[in-house]
Amino acid sequence: MKPRSKLIVVVALLAIVATVTFAQRRYQRRSADRAGVPDWTNEVGFEKDVFTFVRIHYSSTGRGGWGGWGGDRRWYIDAPNADLNLAYRLQQMTSLKVYPDEKNFELTSPELQDFPFIYIVEPGWLEFSEDEVAALKKYLLNGGFLMVDDFWGRYQWQNFYEQIKRVFPDREPQELPMDHPIFHSVFDLKQTKNEMQIPAIDIGRHAGQTGVTWEYHEGEACREVHFKGIFDDKGRMMVFICHNTDNGDGWEREGEDEYYFREFSEKKAYPLAINAIFYTMTH
Repeated sequence: MKPRSKLIVVVALLAIVATVTFAQRRYQRRSADRAGVPDWTNEVGFEKDVFTFVRIHYSSTGRGGWGGWGGDRRWYIDAPNADLNLAYRLQQMTSLKVYPDEKNFELTSPELQDFPFIYIVEPGWLEFSEDEVAALKKYLLNGGFLMVDDFWGRYQWQNFYEQIKRVFPDREPQELPMDHPIFHSVFDLKQTKNEMQIPAIDIGRHAGQTGVTWEYHEGEACREVHFKGIFDDKGRMMVFICHNTDNGDGWEREGEDEYYFREFSEKKAYPLAINAIFYTMTH
């Protein structure tokens, strides 16, 4: 894709894990303005040569949805704080130049071709329109990358599986081993998959005492974390699927509880996201 070639030199600098390490990062409670996230500017005239985290605004909720946050706003769960925090940590922790604000597009937006990385949250409830199916297939086959996050249990997996099979009927999601390069491209993640589980903060802030990091959905204890990929004919990963985990909460809620920040945001959610972005832009 056009943005991949424009950013490749800059993105390669992610291998230099910047002047601030995770060990030096400080837990900080957030104020109201920009969720407490510091603002920054990039060089004038090079606005399109920065990495932009793009959240997808999908059009429907699929089976079992309901109104409000449980309905047509599921695509925006954890936003804007998750997006702002991740953008800030990316530019703080790496040499990558990053767009400082949130940006949301529909899959059918012509502008989407300018952005190599997109994110879909709560895919266990979505139902793509025919136009979205065609647009997503074209985007991914042209070099784009999709990260899917925050859906739990067999019921939500089945719904997402049915939808992504409409995009790629001839491609199966493949379980990724923890020695796959996406887990080691910048940060060397040595945890098991289940140790990489990110719960919602109400569960996670007590995990040190309870040992529970999983959520219950449709009566199911969602203990087993799955990381899956969908690949093109050349073996390039197009879709990175994070099932039975909620990385977005790890980004959004980092300033609300120090234990949650140290155990989940700092050690897992941010390193995984940075690895995924680096892997995307260099493969």
